[in-house]
Amino acid sequence: MFIVKKLTIGTRGSELALWQANHIQNELAAIGIEAEIKIIKTQGDKILNLRLDKLEGKGFFTKELEEELLAGTIDLAVHCLKDLPTNHPAGLTIAAIPPREEATEYLLILKDCVDVSQKLSLKKGAMVGTSSNRRKAQLLGLRSDLEIEDLRGNVPTRIQKLRDENYDAIMLAKAGIKRLGLDVSEFHVEELAPTEFVPAPAQGALAIQIRESDSELFEALQKLHDPETAEQVGVERKVLNLFEGGCHMPLGCYCKKEDGAFEVWTSKAETADDFPERLFLRSETAEGLAEKIVAKYSKERKQPAKVFISREIGEHSYFRKALESKGIEIEGRSLIRTFPIVTVLDQFILKNIDWVFFSSRNSVEYFFNLKPLLPKKTQFGVVGRGSEDALRKFGHFADFVGESGDITEVAEDFAKLVSGKNILFPRAQDSLQSIQKSLPADAKIIDLPIYETVIEENIDQSYADVLIFTSPSNVDAYFVDNLLEPGQQVIAIGNSTGKKFDEMGVKYALPYSPDEIGLTEAVFGIEIR
Repeated sequence: MFIVKKLTIGTRGSELALWQANHIQNELAAIGIEAEIKIIKTQGDKILNLRLDKLEGKGFFTKELEEELLAGTIDLAVHCLKDLPTNHPAGLTIAAIPPREEATEYLLILKDCVDVSQKLSLKKGAMVGTSSNRRKAQLLGLRSDLEIEDLRGNVPTRIQKLRDENYDAIMLAKAGIKRLGLDVSEFHVEELAPTEFVPAPAQGALAIQIRESDSELFEALQKLHDPETAEQVGVERKVLNLFEGGCHMPLGCYCKKEDGAFEVWTSKAETADDFPERLFLRSETAEGLAEKIVAKYSKERKQPAKVFISREIGEHSYFRKALESKGIEIEGRSLIRTFPIVTVLDQFILKNIDWVFFSSRNSVEYFFNLKPLLPKKTQFGVVGRGSEDALRKFGHFADFVGESGDITEVAEDFAKLVSGKNILFPRAQDSLQSIQKSLPADAKIIDLPIYETVIEENIDQSYADVLIFTSPSNVDAYFVDNLLEPGQQVIAIGNSTGKKFDEMGVKYALPYSPDEIGLTEAVFGIEIR
């Protein structure tokens, strides 16, 4: 279709909104459509002294643009899709959703407020600025000691408030910082993946809204439309719609398509001060997926009364706090004991190390207890976020973190980084060495067994509704004398643990990530029959 007239794009006047409008203007020019930009002030732009959840109604950043569309004074409006209510005014439609920017969150921290040993790298009691109830609930879930204060203004204004030390840290969407090309190198940047810190529904996506009657323009805009993005954010917005929530609801939802299947992470709290309930679901189809997610949050759904896990669970652990917030009892006891088999480390073997890779919390702790003297260039890889947390306690960041509980995928991703490198593997004596077996032929492996595991004897039966096993050794230990009770359900951390149950012919759930957040999602995903 050929659009003859010059179009008018309606947009808010913030730097980010103008970037978005100019981006769409350039995209239109590339397909032969000329457009000009009209700036429109919205309620959210005019009222800056109130939290967003104190403003009345919905569409604080979109209502005035929609009114001008309906009045015919503009031809299309460009929105952050996360700001757009899920119910459209009659006569309007979303004509195109371009490819999505990353939905990752950035935590920007003043460098003198950084404490690597703490979760999120924030010092104890730090003041974090955000006006989002969703962010507040998830931040307090991870770190209950934090002080959360309101933060309004456009992206550069918020960053300036941090620069002026009104806060110790602030949280922003990576997409906004990236689109504006802002330099944030003066701060410590903690990048939080959407599978770890669940973003707002449709975060990072744009929407082009037009009048329903403009069929010719709708057809032309299909050249800017990305069906895959639209399908994924469609699931997220359907969840938001079914919960009847607006931008003030403490709800995060993130959907991605992986190997043909939809994977969805959801975080929801009743209020910003309540512990968020996390859920992960995988489905072959998007149809009915949002309804399944919302049904999992139903108060009528029967959840486990008691959960057994084959490790000790600290009083302040995320897993304990999450389950106890739902009245679920935890029975945590390790079924194995570990002992060091190296008490003095030969420091010479560390001389030319490029990488150290840890496949468990124990390997981190036993290695650093040996007081290793590592070259400054040394990088660290960990199998997952649990091992990353253990590494932080010794003052180090992980340069590579496995993103899922699938050890094969983790090995493949790590292998891409270490061609021609010297990699040290501190490990358990009976480790399966799955990562090592997947490395390129020119990678030099330095093997370092540093601890052994011993199975406990005479282990008592657990009558919990759900049994969580954290390693193959724990499976072996438990089932020497015990059997599954009728109705008990099993969660296995990692593929190697799952294989034990495959051999036994026992069905089990596998968390997306082998850490406390992943375990929480797995438990909340189980329904007791």
